[in-house]
Amino acid sequence: MKRVLVVDDSKLQRRILTASLKRWGFDVQEAESGEIGLELARASLPDLVLSDWMMPGMSGLEFCRAFRALSGDQYCCFILLTSKNEKAEIALGLDSGADDFLTKPVDSNELRARMAAGERVLEMQRELTEKNRMITDTLDELRRVYDSLDSDLIEAKKLQQSLLRQRNKVFPSGELSLMLRSSGHVGGDLVGFFPAGEHHLGLYAIDVSGHGISSALMTARLAGYLSAASPDQNVALMRDDVGNFVPRAPEDAIEALNDLVLDEMETEHYFTLMLGFIELATGHVVLSQAGHPHPAVQRADGSIEQCGTGGFPVGLMYGITFEQFDLQLYQGDRLLILSDGVTECPDSTGDMLGEDGLSRLMDGLSDVHGPAFLESLVWQLSEFAGSEDFPDDVSGILFEYGVQAIDA
Repeated sequence: MKRVLVVDDSKLQRRILTASLKRWGFDVQEAESGEIGLELARASLPDLVLSDWMMPGMSGLEFCRAFRALSGDQYCCFILLTSKNEKAEIALGLDSGADDFLTKPVDSNELRARMAAGERVLEMQRELTEKNRMITDTLDELRRVYDSLDSDLIEAKKLQQSLLRQRNKVFPSGELSLMLRSSGHVGGDLVGFFPAGEHHLGLYAIDVSGHGISSALMTARLAGYLSAASPDQNVALMRDDVGNFVPRAPEDAIEALNDLVLDEMETEHYFTLMLGFIELATGHVVLSQAGHPHPAVQRADGSIEQCGTGGFPVGLMYGITFEQFDLQLYQGDRLLILSDGVTECPDSTGDMLGEDGLSRLMDGLSDVHGPAFLESLVWQLSEFAGSEDFPDDVSGILFEYGVQAIDA
């Protein structure tokens, strides 16, 4: 039962209105002034208000404004009773918070129609309020889910970063530095190294298509195929005649990995890969490139060479063959292997850094070594992009041959 507050200084008018409203099933309260009406409203807000415009003391407009301030978020339909019919007066009433008007003397049929319209407004308002509440509850739940997911992604990032257990290692003939930076919480890049017998060091750089969780899960799976901790499961290693682990030809290793991915992984992801070995004593490097960006060699005199065979990404189709090529590092030279998140990083106008841009960055960092070189490279890349948030994952491997002897 809807509750109606009738406010009018005329006792006769209140009784006429009250009689009709009760007959139509409304619960009615009466007030002879706006002040008393406010007291009743404070005690219990009505659903609808019928108030005279012209009253001694607090006018109907003043009562309407005070009532609206009192009702807060709970909506009530307010109808003014008036003999005024000028447009300016009607506008003033609407500005004060009135919803509708009844012209005095009040016609019973018109009163019934106005009350029915008021009830419809209240019903729509309450439906809207309920839907807004449901939306708010849903948004709160989504926020809780998002916070939980965000927390899980932070943990996933820690786990993915833990795949890169050692980011810097010094060898008698050089220094190895690694970098892994995801564009989101987790990403599809991975770099790493593994011992390949007594004289060789294995290196790999992976860039899985796409971004996010599925790409990160694939990198974790691929890390197992190139594991330093389990050489017997490493597809890039084989045993020699006396049972020692030695490097497998990189082109054959990538071909085997391509078959493994297609046979064992049900995924639409593919990945680019750079796989190779460095003979630590001589600086001889053999690499196989599967769609990954060309490696860059910066010579001791500062000159920069970028070359490679290109190749086809891994995991797209059977029967693909891969090629390998050789590089020779001399004392003071360094080898840099980066993901395409560097060379394809755009500036504010959309132009990519490219291989020429990379050469310029390397040239400016020719006197910087080790992890500091990779950190400085990322900093300069952010200067180029105009942001520290890159659109793609950024990863890299830096091997500086004979750098320890030079630094000494």
